[in-house]
Amino acid sequence: MIFFYFCIKLTQKSILNPLIGTYECKVDAKGRLMIPVALKKQFGESEATFVLKRSVFQPCLELYSMDEWNKMMTEINKLNRFVKKNNDFIRRFTAGVKVIEIDSTGRLLIPKDLVVFAKIDKEVVLSSAVSIVEIWDKELYENAIDDSAQDFSDLAEEVMGNFNFDEDGIS
Repeated sequence: MIFFYFCIKLTQKSILNPLIGTYECKVDAKGRLMIPVALKKQFGESEATFVLKRSVFQPCLELYSMDEWNKMMTEINKLNRFVKKNNDFIRRFTAGVKVIEIDSTGRLLIPKDLVVFAKIDKEVVLSSAVSIVEIWDKELYENAIDDSAQDFSDLAEEVMGNFNFDEDGIS
């Protein structure tokens, strides 16, 4: 319940400048990925340091700007570490976390252990997810989208059906 609360809280803060777009890219043999210019502009020109981690729910990676990561860690640090469940969550959530930088040519190096986790081959999809970017192996991404297409209407109703939006909200 606490985790759900701060995820919603973070999403509300981040929704002011949500990331937009899905991009297909190539990864070279060393795990280097060229960040698309349109996505780089959304992060801002000064943003060169990021946090890359394993996704909790999917076989993909999550790319956080340092600002978004710090917001997330501020909320996670509010959890009482003397509660075993909280401590286990923190350990698992931060497992495999790496600080990475975009090099002078605009490439991001995905560490080998994260390449293996996400089963990244040569083609990847970068998919915006409000305030973060998911990095998927292209085939796994397409399978996840195809598999979830049938269930999406039920999921949308379950997740969003009880929200009451104001006059300029979604209808």
